[in-house]
Amino acid sequence: MKTEELRKKDKNELEKMVMDLKKKLNDIRFKKSSNQLKDINDIGNAKKEIARILTVINQKIHPIK
Repeated sequence: MKTEELRKKDKNELEKMVMDLKKKLNDIRFKKSSNQLKDINDIGNAKKEIARILTVINQKIHPIK
């Protein structure tokens, strides 16, 4: 999801997305440890998406003056 789309969402919705992505990341890591993961890039993509959402949340809490 693009950053512009994330900025349109409210804080509660973004926090829910972070929780869902953390669960997904946990599942991906479990698949990796059991050698069932097909695309290793999924781990990096999930981590980047979480960081992107957390950045938008932080910007909403502490806007730049």
